[in-house]
Amino acid sequence: MNVIDHVRDMAAAGLHSNVRLLSSLLLTMSNNNPELFSPSQKYQLLVYHADSLFHDKEYRNAVSKYTMALQQKKALSKTSKVRPSTGNSASTPQSQCLPSEIEVKYKMAECYTMLKQDKDAIAILDGIPSRQRTPKINMMLANLYKKAGQERPSVTSYKEVLRQCPLALDAILGMDVYGYLLAREGRLEDVESLGCRLFNISDQHAEPWVVSGCHSFYSKRYSRALYLGAKAIQLNSNSVQALLLKGAALRNMGRVQEAIIHFREAIRLAPCRLDCYEGLIECYLASNSIREAMVMANNVYKTLGANAQTLTLLATVCLEDPVTQEKAKTLLDKALTQRPDYIKAVVKKAELLSREQKYEDGIALLRNALANQSDCVLHRILGDFLVAVNEYQEAMDQYSIALSLDPNDQKSLEGMQKMEKEESPTDATQEEDVDDMEGSGEEGDLEGSDSEAAQWADQEQWFGMQ
Repeated sequence: MNVIDHVRDMAAAGLHSNVRLLSSLLLTMSNNNPELFSPSQKYQLLVYHADSLFHDKEYRNAVSKYTMALQQKKALSKTSKVRPSTGNSASTPQSQCLPSEIEVKYKMAECYTMLKQDKDAIAILDGIPSRQRTPKINMMLANLYKKAGQERPSVTSYKEVLRQCPLALDAILGMDVYGYLLAREGRLEDVESLGCRLFNISDQHAEPWVVSGCHSFYSKRYSRALYLGAKAIQLNSNSVQALLLKGAALRNMGRVQEAIIHFREAIRLAPCRLDCYEGLIECYLASNSIREAMVMANNVYKTLGANAQTLTLLATVCLEDPVTQEKAKTLLDKALTQRPDYIKAVVKKAELLSREQKYEDGIALLRNALANQSDCVLHRILGDFLVAVNEYQEAMDQYSIALSLDPNDQKSLEGMQKMEKEESPTDATQEEDVDDMEGSGEEGDLEGSDSEAAQWADQEQWFGMQ
């Protein structure tokens, strides 16, 4: 047994202070005499020393030593033959006891999260090939992505955890983001199914209530969404997704000032999540507070950096002021240069082209965006542009595609109905007569909607809603 074996045994025994002292001494000796230890032995010493620093919560120093260890491992991988130690030629084959490089990277990511350097943590874990990622690596990535507002990568990582460990409850409950994405895409049956699965696991966590709330919100049942969001917050006051849900419901019900409070709290809890800022800025725009919206959008742009999302958010505010239309155009062009498929940027650029009545340019933009993806809003807007250039049949096709993706998309339905009435004015008149005859039935439906809203409004009192 050589000295490296002793260090490894002490580390395994949890004698971290002893490991730190001895490994530090041996590394100093190695620096003075590079021939003292083989490359694999030096790699081990660096890892064990970094582990002892991690245990002592010296995360910055630990990252430095882990980085040196990975550099040593990289150099070691290039050598076809491992030199034996000059002090002990009968040591155990080094390949059998080398610390895992994947584990070293995971420890580095842990250090970065403790230092609140989430971007660096994501970068180090993202560099691990997907096939080599263990469940705990995927779980950390999922949580980091979720915290950063990167919804789809977060869902992908959670799904991978569940593929490897089907009973990983934290991963299952982390699927509230997935529920939100499904709801936004109009896949409400899938959202309902996911909500039922989560409720079957536990109704004492916020996530099932959030998923059900997303179903209600995108079904335009805002009072119920508000109730469910409040219930989720009652179970977990730090649930960012619940705060976003309740804030959005309040905003759509016209209670903008209350919504602002919830979006600000979400920003406090997750200052790197863009959707928190988007919600707050939408509230400012809804209340015609253009100046506050512009200040916030500029701050986000400076804080989170110039990427497609922040450029589009700033452009969205600029579009509200005729003086800053050209700036909005420049920002959107930059965003689309970075990410030609970014749906929010495409939608805002199409809005700008519509104002300028540049319908052919808009059609080209939308066709390009739809080449590699299918989205309800993009198909609907393409339908609107095609109507503007008298391409009625294809416009009808686009509305149909939009409704197949989201049967609840009211604007696509209105566009299709408008075209049908223009094509068949006689049929339209007959439909109006039938509507008049069935008026009492419609009033009954409306009364039912009001009573439901009142029912959920009463429920709010039980959950301390403002």
